[in-house]
Amino acid sequence: MQKAIEIRSLIWDGEVSLCVLDTTAVVNEAISRHGLSPVGAAALGRALTACAYLCGWLKSPESELSITVDGGGVGGKLHVSGDGALHVRGFVEHPAATLPPRADGKLDVGGYVGREGTLTVIRDDRCGVPFVGTTALVSGELAEDFSAYFTESEQRPTAVALGVLIGTDGRCLGAGGVFLQPLPGAREENIARCAEIGTFANLSAMIAERGAEGVFSMLAEDEGVRREVMFRCRCSRERAENALRAMGRRDAEELLRETGEICVHCHDCNTDHRFTAEDLGRIFGETE
Repeated sequence: MQKAIEIRSLIWDGEVSLCVLDTTAVVNEAISRHGLSPVGAAALGRALTACAYLCGWLKSPESELSITVDGGGVGGKLHVSGDGALHVRGFVEHPAATLPPRADGKLDVGGYVGREGTLTVIRDDRCGVPFVGTTALVSGELAEDFSAYFTESEQRPTAVALGVLIGTDGRCLGAGGVFLQPLPGAREENIARCAEIGTFANLSAMIAERGAEGVFSMLAEDEGVRREVMFRCRCSRERAENALRAMGRRDAEELLRETGEICVHCHDCNTDHRFTAEDLGRIFGETE
């Protein structure tokens, strides 16, 4: 399977920052982990792609970022997160929820996400108080919503195209994003060229056919700087054990008596970390 990648460069006389992402492999991992419906995969895939782009702004691999989209749609809340190493993960409340296609035959991502709500980004560069930005949703289709977020919360006007193509077997055939951000002092003609992001209305099909490199070459003359993007969660059995220690022996043993085993569930990667009485004895030390 081809790896998910991000390619960045400066274009148009160095006045515009370009980023192209191919996140097909990331979306397929999310489908496999969460059992996403086609429209659920399209929504979560778009959000994971935008998250990967924003993670590219982080100052170190340990820096973290999270995005919550709460639009009131049938999919429920959508949450994605990542770090400066471009490791992303995420989930939706109702992954199997579905909707009829739109009138144009495309997946109804706006209906799945909802259009009455907010998009919130929390960015923590370990430099003090985390940055929190919240904007109202514009369409629920996410590309327009992230574009509005960049303008209103970051004061960085950015043209955004996002796309996810799902095949008849439920797998992702192509997914990715194009981000065009004029730098301070950019000439009006180059700012206007960014507004032509509609050229990528069929971005997912373009990614499926050409890959990130082919899309990138449509706008840039150089090879750009490339980084791998991965679906990777920070949960682990060790972290789950630490959560049990924080709970305390008494509460953990009471929960164990009620359920027969303790399950620490990670929503981001849909993994269960299970613990038995023997495990608790090892974690807390055997009672005398």
